[in-house]
Amino acid sequence: MLDLRRLLVLRSVVTSGSVSAAAASLGYTPSAISQQIAALEKEAGTALLERAGRGVRPTEAGRLLTGYAETLSRTAAEAERSLADLREGRTGRVAVRYFGSAGAALMAPTLALMRRDHPGIRVELAVSDPHDPLPQVKAGRADLALVVAPQEPSYVPAGVRLVPLLEDPYRLVLPPEHRLAGRRTIALAELADEPWVSGERSADPCLALVLTACAAAGFTPDFAVQSGDYAAALGFVTAGLGVALIPAMALRGDRTDVVVREIRGPAPVRSICAALRETSSPPASLCALLDALAQTAASAGGG
Repeated sequence: MLDLRRLLVLRSVVTSGSVSAAAASLGYTPSAISQQIAALEKEAGTALLERAGRGVRPTEAGRLLTGYAETLSRTAAEAERSLADLREGRTGRVAVRYFGSAGAALMAPTLALMRRDHPGIRVELAVSDPHDPLPQVKAGRADLALVVAPQEPSYVPAGVRLVPLLEDPYRLVLPPEHRLAGRRTIALAELADEPWVSGERSADPCLALVLTACAAAGFTPDFAVQSGDYAAALGFVTAGLGVALIPAMALRGDRTDVVVREIRGPAPVRSICAALRETSSPPASLCALLDALAQTAASAGGG
């Protein structure tokens, strides 16, 4: 295999037209340059330079290899520029997992920030359940995941850390004609005998937050409908089939089809976090995305 450094020495000699000029350019002695050329000719199995007056000129084989040396030099320079862009966060790729209600409130404005400030970074999005992506982050199939912090810290696998982004309080959602609709704040215990609509699936950590709050208020909710989706849950509440506790982040925008009220005694709150692999030197592209998420979370607040 031809030595790449010797090819670049040959290129310098051919460009300058003499061994001494190439030596001065590269900071070597003429003897060292001659040794490099001799070693390259031995590797190539043919002469690469010939005398031309006081200088040298390439043989046909020398011209051939000089052309490849030019290509290698350009490729090396491009590689250095690409590496610098990646290192400085001007380019890169980040694979992200997020759950549905975080899409409009967090991911959409975050992507807008990234496109404005870091257009060379590609963010690859995929929707997942709030509790599913932690193994993907640990295994490296996702670089970052938006998750609801689990009530049991032991659920977070070793090698994964959670970065808090925002606190998302739950709101009580009622049909417009409900007997409590005229109140600004409602005690959770007052809903003990109501039919309930669940917006979560049974394994969802968000459902555990609702059940824990209701237990603290002294009752277990009687779910008339389990929808597994906040948008669907709002439809069932609108139809008068029950009441629901829904995170404020899933209730963005003005609504006229339901009544939204604050809840007390207790008021459940879910903690939205970014899950990342533990590493001493995260890629600059990932740091840029995390900074953009933090900016968006600071603006979003808890609703």
